[in-house]
Amino acid sequence: MADLMRQITIPCQLDFLATSSYADQTESTGVVRILKDLDQTIEGRHVIIVDDIIDTGLTMDHMLEMLKTRYPASLKVCALLDKAPRRIRYVPIDYKGFVIPDKFVVGYGLDYSGRYRNLPFICVLKPEIYGKERREIESAAGRTTPQGLPVR
Repeated sequence: MADLMRQITIPCQLDFLATSSYADQTESTGVVRILKDLDQTIEGRHVIIVDDIIDTGLTMDHMLEMLKTRYPASLKVCALLDKAPRRIRYVPIDYKGFVIPDKFVVGYGLDYSGRYRNLPFICVLKPEIYGKERREIESAAGRTTPQGLPVR
């Protein structure tokens, strides 16, 4: 966000909205939670929502619908990363950094379970890193054996 803000040359104000739909997982749960709402009113104002990554589109679609009810003069979306192959819900991305494949990425603010956010670059997280945890969760839920084989 700081790198982006340094490039903006017109007067602007910044506010933050925090959401969650991953809950320490590598895939969206589909349930969007608002962790922090805006402090300022956006009625009659031109608003750009800046997001790190648009994945399924569910979270951004939820935010757009919620913010439209607050009557902004305009509402645009800016995303550093667009993971189009995973899109479930169409989201108009007015300002797009990069289109990426369906890989789990971390760094430059993106994290996995609170880790790797501080990397000064974006990289693909190896499935071995998160795969073991996923197998343990699925095994505990009775969906796979401890070796990762499906339960039939």
